[in-house]
Amino acid sequence: MHYLLIYHLCADYLDRRAQFRDAHLKLAWEAVERGEIVLAGALDAPADRAMLLFQGDSPAAAEAFARNDPYVTNKLVERWEVRKWNTVVGEDAATPVR
Repeated sequence: MHYLLIYHLCADYLDRRAQFRDAHLKLAWEAVERGEIVLAGALDAPADRAMLLFQGDSPAAAEAFARNDPYVTNKLVERWEVRKWNTVVGEDAATPVR
């Protein structure tokens, strides 16, 4: 199953992220190595949200990531949510439909 962790970023996110970016990326790459994160990144123009795609049996990994992410704990993320994403098309779709 796939889960989207959706971050709603603060207005000055780009100005403030530098001091927390290394720790955030370390946490993210560790999640990749565990097979939890598939893709992740911020939206552009405007940089007001970020999307992190998790895979697993439950939303637990995405929720734990958000609770421990320096971007969240240092208030660069105003709010976050985890949504199950019913992927049906593509090589890595969780439930392919043809």
